[in-house]
Amino acid sequence: MVFKKPICRQEILDIKPYVPGKPIEEVEREFGIKQVIKLASNENPLGPSPKAVEALKSKIKDIYMYPDGSCYYLKGAIAQKLGAEEENILVGNGSDEIIKLISEAYLYPGDEVIIPKPSFSEYEFGAKVMGGKCVFSPLKDFRIDLFDMLEKLTSKTKMIYVCNPNNPTGTIVYREEVEQFLNEVPDHILVIFDEAYYEYVTDSHYPQTVNYVLEGRPNVVVLRTFSKIYGLAGLRVGYAVGPSSVIADVDRVREPFNVNMLAQAAAVAALEDEEHVKRSFEINNEGKSFLYDKFEKLGIKYWPTEANFIWADIGKNVKEVFQEMLRKGVIIRTGDIFGYNTFVRITIGTPEQNKRLIEVLEEVLLA
Repeated sequence: MVFKKPICRQEILDIKPYVPGKPIEEVEREFGIKQVIKLASNENPLGPSPKAVEALKSKIKDIYMYPDGSCYYLKGAIAQKLGAEEENILVGNGSDEIIKLISEAYLYPGDEVIIPKPSFSEYEFGAKVMGGKCVFSPLKDFRIDLFDMLEKLTSKTKMIYVCNPNNPTGTIVYREEVEQFLNEVPDHILVIFDEAYYEYVTDSHYPQTVNYVLEGRPNVVVLRTFSKIYGLAGLRVGYAVGPSSVIADVDRVREPFNVNMLAQAAAVAALEDEEHVKRSFEINNEGKSFLYDKFEKLGIKYWPTEANFIWADIGKNVKEVFQEMLRKGVIIRTGDIFGYNTFVRITIGTPEQNKRLIEVLEEVLLA
């Protein structure tokens, strides 16, 4: 008997699986070392709010029950913080899930999605899983070029992604250019601002894009997350802010119970702990200044960041540098996955972690 294997959709064959940052446990097993530090995935080095941890402990006993499928309390807390209505909020299993849900709700095969490059890989994934066509817009001096995006608009354009601050570069687009951009994008094209690092921004010219939603723009969606400054990456909680009609559309393709009970409780508590957010912001700014100074002394070219990581050109083969740093117990992110073979993306850590990073990086570069 001859068996024939099931045939998958052709659209998915071009999808490249996401490659996450190397976990600490794997490095410890591989090299037989301890006290490894990870500065590769832009996690908050201070960890979660103590209030979030307490909220988790209090909910453990209830995990035999299904979570609140509507995320009622979390949605309400987010809406109150932003001055929005609950109908403008959608909560997801990380903002990654929401990117996929938006694609499922809006894309037909052949629809075009404009994506900055390099940027977050999930935009491409979301488009391709639905048979969409990715139209890439190159960065200009490692900043998203909104005006290049405008030139790429066609009758097939369905959505545009603006990662702000951009990952992996940490650069931003400014309020003035965003307003001009939005005025030229037709209302039927979704503009999705991914603001995972919003809470780290210091530049006064950064656009407050949630206001565009509150003012009634029909095509603006803003994504934010609890994975970065709130320190809840392991629980997977993100949210979208958008017009009620768009949120309702996307909610139709959302799985029931997509955000677990513990994640919801921790996120509500994290939102309330403004002191922890403030301290995380301060430690990031201190680390940023320290690393800028050390990079300059080492002759490393870097791009000023508005996030909790730095994009830098170390001038050497990053795969080789990465391996040598692993042996010494420091994990960073190589730029070759974004197409830059001498670049690295380094998460800003605690003062102790930043000091050790520089010591190891200097050893490896000068060896």
